[in-house]
Amino acid sequence: MFKFRTMRTDAPKDTPTHLLANPDIYITRVGKFLRKTSLDELPQVINILCGTMSIIGPRPALWNQYDLIAERDKYSANDVLPGLTGWAQINGRDELPIEVKAKLDGEYVAKMSFTFDVKCFFGTIVAVLKRDGVIEGGIGTTGKTDVCMTKETTSG
Repeated sequence: MFKFRTMRTDAPKDTPTHLLANPDIYITRVGKFLRKTSLDELPQVINILCGTMSIIGPRPALWNQYDLIAERDKYSANDVLPGLTGWAQINGRDELPIEVKAKLDGEYVAKMSFTFDVKCFFGTIVAVLKRDGVIEGGIGTTGKTDVCMTKETTSG
């Protein structure tokens, strides 16, 4: 999936932000703004247009989030296209433990409909404006200080 680079180029490779001892030293000033406002996700519109993502669905897991991938398997949440936003994102985002996030992703899969997608879409707007559930270095996304597009490998 495409995202804006929000971390310095010397950040540890293949290590998600939430596993870094001190992620703040690697996240750029512009990156902090992009993450807080969720604008770092904007390039994923390209993935939506290419058909590899949907607007609403479970957020893509990083390739090395084995615990999240395994937990989502219990709810068939890995069987649908990942989304730019989803039910778990408007119900806690980074604050959620893996088990709860996977259960909410499964709830989305069970209730998938146009109406539920509309509810998620408008809930996302509210959550982003309120900055609900954003924990820098929390479970979620993973350099000189430039902002450029990078491609991350995802699973699910």
